[in-house]
Amino acid sequence: MAAMTEESKTLYEVIGGEARVRAMVDRFYDLMELEPEFQLLRSVHGPSLENANARLFMFLSGWMGGPDLYQQAHGHPRLRMRHMPFAIGTQERDQWLRCMAWAMEDVGIDTELRVRLMNSFFQTADWMRNKPD
Repeated sequence: MAAMTEESKTLYEVIGGEARVRAMVDRFYDLMELEPEFQLLRSVHGPSLENANARLFMFLSGWMGGPDLYQQAHGHPRLRMRHMPFAIGTQERDQWLRCMAWAMEDVGIDTELRVRLMNSFFQTADWMRNKPD
């Protein structure tokens, strides 16, 4: 997903670089904290969202073709393995996706780009499910 052919710009560049990725991730966690509809999702994150916020920002930065901050700090993402300690079912997946869609809309990500990102996010979020519904 990292490389896109909009004059060979990376997704990281197309989305607006570090500032836009940071804004999107910050808004995602603000919504998770503030909106009652994300209560279940929020409950799996423990008392503080600070670590999760930093890790998602670092991961998305590299995943979108920008600086590979996550891998530099923590090694290979191994997403599924790293999420195994958390019970993730369909409800958690759907809340994560709704929260991210809302965050992208709030920070002004172009509709076409949001759709492309949500397709990728859905595939990954669905793959992360590790509990029966």
